Amino acid sequence: MASILTNLFDGVAYGMLLFVLACGLAVTLGLMNFVNLAHGAFAMAGGYICAVLVNNSGWPFFGGLPLAFVGSAVIGVALERTLYRHLYSRSHLDQVLFSIGLVFMSVAAVDYIMGSSRVFIKLPAALEGQIDLFGVGIGRYRLMIVVICGLLTLALQLILVKTRFGSRLRAAVDDPRAAIGLGINVPQVFAFTFAFGCGLAGLGGALSAEILGLDPYFPLKFMIYFLIVVTVGGSSSITGPFLASLLLGIADVAGKYYVPKLGPFVIYTVMIVILLWRPNGLFGRTAAR
Repeated sequence: MASILTNLFDGVAYGMLLFVLACGLAVTLGLMNFVNLAHGAFAMAGGYICAVLVNNSGWPFFGGLPLAFVGSAVIGVALERTLYRHLYSRSHLDQVLFSIGLVFMSVAAVDYIMGSSRVFIKLPAALEGQIDLFGVGIGRYRLMIVVICGLLTLALQLILVKTRFGSRLRAAVDDPRAAIGLGINVPQVFAFTFAFGCGLAGLGGALSAEILGLDPYFPLKFMIYFLIVVTVGGSSSITGPFLASLLLGIADVAGKYYVPKLGPFVIYTVMIVILLWRPNGLFGRTAAR
């Protein structure tokens, strides 16, 4: 029982991490209707920013996390203002080809600047090891991930549903011309949303570096995971990707622990079963926009 509960907690932590990594894509794809396959490149950028600050410059780990968010958001808004904004009205095929090109460019650039070796971030002693809770071994770092990602999820849901900015974003996506007529600065709303999604990706990349490792091929290796989360959860809300992340994280950890030979296939099996049951995802809209 203790082993089951430990694996369950590790799966929840992994699922939370997947959600923070993928929720930026859920925002840009589901709320902005823009297919950004270069999302993993912003996660990689945040991870390397945090790694350089902590490992090379002696910054505290919790001081590097906010800068990973800010650095990735700045890169995102710079690319959005210069490149991405011209593709909002283009077809999804154009968006896919453009963003996948950015992925390969980022892989080559990081490999040239940082090298191809895998990088891990030095953790403070307080986050190392485990704590025993009712006989269940809980990793301190994974517990921190659950707390941080849970708070981020709650804050993101409140922002999108309860604030004026969330309503402006939904109006800008559903009918940009009407939104402009109502005085909403649609380009500014899109730029801020895109930057915020990139910042979340960068924060997720920094948090995941210790668990997943960080190398120039990070965007390519985990692109499929981001797409699975958004596809299974549905791209019309944040709740769907969040529940999908938890489900897939638990299934992936359990599969690799109990059936190690078939572990890598479990997450794809779960995806296929869910999409056969609900082709538009758990919380997807029944009709395309």
